[in-house]
Amino acid sequence: MQIRELNVNEKPPIELLLLADPSQKLVEEYLKRGECYVADNNKEIIGVYVLLPTIPETVEIANIAVSENEQGKGVGKELMMDAIQKAKEKGYKTIEVGTGNSSIGQLAFYQKCGFRMTSIDSDFFIRHYQDDIFENGIWCRDMIRLTQDLS
Repeated sequence: MQIRELNVNEKPPIELLLLADPSQKLVEEYLKRGECYVADNNKEIIGVYVLLPTIPETVEIANIAVSENEQGKGVGKELMMDAIQKAKEKGYKTIEVGTGNSSIGQLAFYQKCGFRMTSIDSDFFIRHYQDDIFENGIWCRDMIRLTQDLS
């Protein structure tokens, strides 16, 4: 597997990005402002993440996703470690990620990767998504923000 930046003439793997964020409108918005990286395995894109500069010295992982048939094989961990390394190389001091209050697996994953919960954006998913989102039998309403110090 090789992780590389998406080429300018390549179409982003929208179907993969939509696994992590069901709003195509929001995905397209942060793709315009961020840098998209993909994990290639035998010329097939099996993973993706988007780094999005937010405030000075801070970058957000706006999306990270692994194709369903490749989940549980360490691809997500490799993508996350690559994102953290890229952020350090680019001189960022802080890296952030956000996920829904119902995303129990993602919350555990991010903490295992060294992120700490820092804030809650109440009703984020109600304000920004047209349809209600349910995951793990839980109504996804709030954005849990996690950060990691890179210095």
